[in-house]
Amino acid sequence: MLLRFEVKGFKSFDEWFVLDFSKTNDYQFNTECIKDDSVNKAMVYGANGSGKSNLGFAIFDIISHLTDKNFVPAAYSNYLNANNKSDLAEFKYVFKLGGAIVEYSYGKFDVETLAYETLVIDGVEYVSLDRLLGGPPVILLEGAENLNLEIKNSKLSILKYIKNNTILTATPTNKAFNDFNVFVDSMLLFKSSRVNSYLGLETGANHVTEYIIEQGYIKDFQVFLNTAGVECELTIIERNGEPALAFVFNGKTLYFFDAASTGTVSLTLFYCWLQRLQQGSCVSFVFIDEFDAYYHHTLAKMVVNRLKSVNTQAVLTTHNTSIMTNDLLRPDCYFLMNKETIKPISQCTEKELRVAHNLEKMYKAGSFNAG
Repeated sequence: MLLRFEVKGFKSFDEWFVLDFSKTNDYQFNTECIKDDSVNKAMVYGANGSGKSNLGFAIFDIISHLTDKNFVPAAYSNYLNANNKSDLAEFKYVFKLGGAIVEYSYGKFDVETLAYETLVIDGVEYVSLDRLLGGPPVILLEGAENLNLEIKNSKLSILKYIKNNTILTATPTNKAFNDFNVFVDSMLLFKSSRVNSYLGLETGANHVTEYIIEQGYIKDFQVFLNTAGVECELTIIERNGEPALAFVFNGKTLYFFDAASTGTVSLTLFYCWLQRLQQGSCVSFVFIDEFDAYYHHTLAKMVVNRLKSVNTQAVLTTHNTSIMTNDLLRPDCYFLMNKETIKPISQCTEKELRVAHNLEKMYKAGSFNAG
């Protein structure tokens, strides 16, 4: 679980910006949205330009230097905030992994170049390297005693160097270190789109309908679309010498992408990633930006309910207030964001929110102040 995230000097984040999932309340409904006393399913609202997309990019900056997973450098242009006087973007993560609290902090001059890194496990600093002050790294993990400490490449993470060059002793601390690396390796960000562009989890890119055909999901995908209100029949045709997905209309076939609406294409992308999310521990954390950009509100509700059933920490961004309801999530899972802060709506009012409250009506009436 990601418990807390902080960022400063990156893109639209000038001063420290804090996202805290541990600010939960003792609500007795939609309890599946909370895990280990922290928010496991979150929905983020904010005006255009408030930084919702940049928040996702900030959280996923970590995969650029700790993993070899899919990364989109173009998303990290204009890396430093325009007011950044230190020429440094800084990031802090707090995770709860098993019974351990893992804190990872680092600074970067750009998306590739590291200035410093620090790893703290259960309050003890086990790894640190400060390229600003100079000097060798500090590594206190058992089994890493014989590592060469001359690390001159500023694009090489000290944590990734340890992970790739040691067989650590089996200790609770090293287990927490390994669990941390597995969590980061399993993070996923994607956006509703006609193109399968994503960060994390995998290497390379697969065409979504090819994936559906290869995995034998055609009938299941057809049922999924039908349930979502897209009445259709699917089949396989040959296109350019390769199998391709197609609709069946009155006994005739039509190539899937020649007939599918933008919303249906977006659903197709979601369906493919949902298969991965449903594979137990395959995905540790998913961030879906503008998840319902092409959905009717009833379809958006269906998607949220699907996500509630998977064992993955999920963050969704949206502008759709019709799904700000206690039927789906709860007040400590709906976050309001502006350029300076992000808070759950339960922290944006002095009123004690209950299951019967109409959250959308209160939001539109200005009852929540995120400032």
